[in-house]
Amino acid sequence: MRHLIRRLSIYLLAVWAAITLNFFLPRLAPGDPASALFFRLSQHGSVNPNLLNALKIEFGVDTTDPLWVQYFKYLNNLLHGNLGISTTFFPTTVADIINQNIRWTLVLLTVSVLISFALGTLIGIVMAWRRGSAFDTALSALMTFFYSLLYPWLAFVVFYFFSFVLGWFPVLGQGYDASRVTPGWNLDFILDAAYHAILPAFTIVISTIAGWMLTMRNTMITTLFEDYVTMAKAKGLTSRRVMFAYAARNAILPSVTGFALALGGVIGGQLFVEAIFSYPGIGFSLFQGIQNDDFALTQGILLLVIVATVVMNLIADLLYAVLDPRVRQERS
Repeated sequence: MRHLIRRLSIYLLAVWAAITLNFFLPRLAPGDPASALFFRLSQHGSVNPNLLNALKIEFGVDTTDPLWVQYFKYLNNLLHGNLGISTTFFPTTVADIINQNIRWTLVLLTVSVLISFALGTLIGIVMAWRRGSAFDTALSALMTFFYSLLYPWLAFVVFYFFSFVLGWFPVLGQGYDASRVTPGWNLDFILDAAYHAILPAFTIVISTIAGWMLTMRNTMITTLFEDYVTMAKAKGLTSRRVMFAYAARNAILPSVTGFALALGGVIGGQLFVEAIFSYPGIGFSLFQGIQNDDFALTQGILLLVIVATVVMNLIADLLYAVLDPRVRQERS
C-alpha cells in the first residue's frame, strides 16, 4: 500500500507539471486564438473592434490579467470540467469535440495497436527461439527496414497506391460514406466504417510491428541464457513450455511498459495518419487546433493524452508486480 501511495503521488505530480507546461507553452508562442478567430471573421465582412476584447475574455487570453491569474482561472475551469470553447469549430466546446471524435480514434488505434503488439511479440519470440536460422535472418533484415521507415511517408505511399492508382479505397476518408449509410449500431454503418478504417489501420500495424518484434527478439535472446531456462530444459520440459512459460514470460516485461505507453498514446491518435487519411479522430482535431492557434482545443486534447499516458503507466507498474515475482518480493 505504501508503494502504491508513493507511485500515485509521483504520477499526480507528473500530471500537475504537464498541465502547467500545457498552459504556459502555447502562451509563449506568437499569436492567440482570439486574434486568429477575429481575423477569420473579418475576412467575411466588417466586424466590431470591441469583439476582439470580448473574444479574449471568453477564451481566457485576456492580456489585462497577469499570467498567474490566467493560470489559476485555467486550473479552476479544469476542476469544473470546463475545457473551453474551440475557435476552430466555434462555438462548439472542446468537450463536445473530444466526445464526438474520441470513439473513432479509440476503435481504430486500439485495434491496430493490439494486432501489432500481439503479432510482433509472438513473431519476436519465435525469431529468438530460432535465432540464426534463415527465418530469423531474413525477417530481422526485413523488420529493420520497416523499423527505419517514417510512418507519414508510409501513409502517403499506401494512400496514393491503394486509393489513387488502384482505386480500391476512398480518396476522402471521413470515417464513413454519409451518402450511403446512417451512423448508428447497424451492420451497414459498421461495415462501411471498417472499410474506411482498413488503410489507416494497415499503415499503423506495418509501421509499428517491427518495433515489437525486434524488442521482443533481443530481450528474449538475453533471457534464453539465464540459469532458470537452462534448468527448465534440463528437467525435460517441452520446448513450448520453456519458450513461453520461462523465457517469454520474463522477456516480455520491457514490452509491457512499451505497450502501456502505446495505449496511452492511442488517445492522442496517430496525428499524421489521421490527417493524411482525413480520418475523424482527435489526432486530426489536434492537427487542426495547432494549425489555427486554437489553445483550448490543443490543450484539451494534450491533457487527455497526458492523463491517459499516466494511467497506463500506473497499470504497467502494477502489472510488473503480477508478472515478475522479484518485483513483488522487493515491494513487499
